[in-house]
Amino acid sequence: MSGAQEFRKSALSALTDEIGVYALCDLDGVPMYVGQSVDGIRSRVRRHLTSARSDIIANRQVDVWEIAYVWAWPVADKLDIEPLEAALFQRFDAQIPLMNGKVLPLKPSPVNEPDRQDIQVIEEGERLRRLRPDQRLERQIRQYGILVDYIQTVKSAPHLKRALDAHFERLVSYHKTFL
Repeated sequence: MSGAQEFRKSALSALTDEIGVYALCDLDGVPMYVGQSVDGIRSRVRRHLTSARSDIIANRQVDVWEIAYVWAWPVADKLDIEPLEAALFQRFDAQIPLMNGKVLPLKPSPVNEPDRQDIQVIEEGERLRRLRPDQRLERQIRQYGILVDYIQTVKSAPHLKRALDAHFERLVSYHKTFL
């Protein structure tokens, strides 16, 4: 196992495995995807990061290379998961479109937001290397092309086109940083 894999494995072991909501965050600490887990946050995030049984990875919605942080909000009751997920989705999606694809509607009832756990899943030196505009722009262009190809050849669905739009918005910001 490489040093990067060991670091990720160690970092994930510190992540809660309670049920709840999580956000996969990019190299800047900006949420890219908000999800929920009714079988344990650590287990679900691990599947995303290893591409094992993860629709968002299989559908090319999220590039694992870009994930540097995981935020987790464990809850005690399964009934709290969906309202919390919708509230966090609405908050983060308003800042920069998330790659979830589908929009999670906000429920009219108030949401009690539990304390957040933050975990960095790549070493800081590697995160800084990946932040280099030449590295990041090239990778984002490639990921955008992969998602376009997936939509054209495998599945053309509204949620994937929304994810493509989120990629494009990030691509534009990386392009500006590159210049």
